[in-house]
Amino acid sequence: MENPSKLLYLVRHAKSSWSDPGLSDQARPLNSRGEQDAPLMGAWLAGQAFLPQHIVSSPARRARSTAEIIATSLRFDPAGIAIDPDIYFNGLQRMFAAIQRNDDDIDRLMMVGHNPVMTQLFRELTGEPLDNMPTCAIAIIEFAAPSWGLIDTTPGHLLAFQTPKGLKS
Repeated sequence: MENPSKLLYLVRHAKSSWSDPGLSDQARPLNSRGEQDAPLMGAWLAGQAFLPQHIVSSPARRARSTAEIIATSLRFDPAGIAIDPDIYFNGLQRMFAAIQRNDDDIDRLMMVGHNPVMTQLFRELTGEPLDNMPTCAIAIIEFAAPSWGLIDTTPGHLLAFQTPKGLKS
């Protein structure tokens, strides 16, 4: 039986390193702050009432690493993380497509990606003003919809928004 609501977790990848200018954008790793922030945010998420059932990440190394670190904090097998190229700088419509093609048996979905699309998606889905989704921020958005295919037409309700800075202060 389909659940009449869906939870979407939007995660912007943790802080990445620019120390090796020879690396391609997709190959950039996390920097030390990113390596500290991702487990911090994973621990925060592990304390929430409902945890993601499925995690989808951009193919970029920094996003995959963030997804893997958070997954480990949630006792989610990192090998189960799906990689979707549509999450890597392909615009808002492709991001919606990446969300909509998930199986409706999944009620709690995490997407790990990049700005500016994560901020745009956040604003589009919640109607909330947000200038910039900081690195490693997590938004949890609830939709009164039985299908991921309805997410672009169903307004979401922001349940939680957290940043590493918010946890450290």
